[in-house]
Amino acid sequence: MAVNIIDHLHSNYLFAVIRGASETDAIEISKAAIMGGIKNIEITFTTPNAQVAISGLRSLIKDRDVFVGAGTVMTVENAKLAINSGAEFIVSPHFSLKIAEFCQEHKVPYFPGCATITEICNALDHGIEVVKLFPGGILGPDFIRDVRGPLPDVRLMPSGGVSLENMQLWYQSGAWGIAIGSSLTENIKLGGYESVYRVAKTFVEKYRELLN
Repeated sequence: MAVNIIDHLHSNYLFAVIRGASETDAIEISKAAIMGGIKNIEITFTTPNAQVAISGLRSLIKDRDVFVGAGTVMTVENAKLAINSGAEFIVSPHFSLKIAEFCQEHKVPYFPGCATITEICNALDHGIEVVKLFPGGILGPDFIRDVRGPLPDVRLMPSGGVSLENMQLWYQSGAWGIAIGSSLTENIKLGGYESVYRVAKTFVEKYRELLN
């Protein structure tokens, strides 16, 4: 099951990292991102009542190609809350062996954050399929190229610092997927949720251009 979901997530490629001011806000941002064409939704546990947002969003989704996961999962307790609420993948800013084992037990993909090749190798040694490259804005696209020298098959997903301007560089570096955070909501105060839709749509259009 986990491998199948990972394949789908990779096919969707773009991840919307949602940090809502409330569970309702997170759901509305997520809906706008989905309308814009992003089909991997990561609701972070920095969102108040994130598990409620995950459950609520899952109940609204009709498109079987849309996947909802949980981000900023720092503890097994949060992972349990997320999975019980319907999260289909778990993301952390760090690698936690306890979370990894819990997710493996429940056949839910776990994407831990790593910033060095030692951390990446440690995660791979414990069965991690995809590693979140964090903080992406500091490490940069060349980091993926360098790591894939000794580890050609490693699957890395940058998170943090991803923008429309550098998306092509991440893609060309061999990023397995791309997590989009603050870029999605940078205009939300002035443009509301419509601005999220427009930004998401632009990212999707850019990705389609890269595929051709």
